[in-house]
Amino acid sequence: MTMRTRRETVIFKHPARIKGIERLLPAGAYEVVTDEEMIEGLSFPSFRRIATMIMVPGAPPHHHSMEMLAISSIDLADAQHHDAVASNV
Repeated sequence: MTMRTRRETVIFKHPARIKGIERLLPAGAYEVVTDEEMIEGLSFPSFRRIATMIMVPGAPPHHHSMEMLAISSIDLADAQHHDAVASNV
């Protein structure tokens, strides 16, 4: 099975809440890692998302470390939407 990993940077202009993360994330840039697997048997290459993770600062008292937390891509999109709306107010 063919796998691929995509990395992107997501920027929040305001403190953000993402469902499944118990704390408020400070405004800033976050690396998002998405793992995908190829859908076999098609006549063209197509991939399906199997995992989405975000790199966040460690929870207190580990502020200087980073954590990779699994999140839903829908919850990430919701947080990005809320951030964009807050920017337009």
